[in-house]
Amino acid sequence: MNLKASKILWENIFKFHKSEQKTKIAFLKSIPFFSRLTRKQLEEVSHILHERIYEKDEFIFEMNQPGAALFLIQEGEVSIEAKTNETDFTQIAILKDQSFFGELALLDESPRSASARSVIRTHAWALFRSDLLKLSESRPDIACEIYKILANMIGERLKTTNKLLKSEDSKKVA
Repeated sequence: MNLKASKILWENIFKFHKSEQKTKIAFLKSIPFFSRLTRKQLEEVSHILHERIYEKDEFIFEMNQPGAALFLIQEGEVSIEAKTNETDFTQIAILKDQSFFGELALLDESPRSASARSVIRTHAWALFRSDLLKLSESRPDIACEIYKILANMIGERLKTTNKLLKSEDSKKVA
């Protein structure tokens, strides 16, 4: 291969990776979990994501396994299920493109409260707690923003749960 052909080949490879990176950042920007991060911060996060492909009916994780990562669905469908007995599951939710799940695993390795199973072939990205911890050392501003988003989500869920419990209590009194 001559020098000119070699240069064109490397330029095209570089352009492909740059284009792939832009697509990944655009995907991250579309996920509400990362909506507060700047483009530069999203670029840093994109470097610590791990691409995952799950085939139909493949478990992404199972109930009671230690949590290790947050998952982002780029394309596909995931069923969140809880075991009702040894063989049966109850479907809690169906999540589709640009959804996320497993976010509490970013805090600690508590056992998963439900299972996640791909309903169809699913393309996802995983953000592992260990990578977020490393990021907190090199870029504490980004990790802090992610933890603030997570804290707000947990706070909102707690408020919603409290409202539901209060409405259930008022039904019992009436």
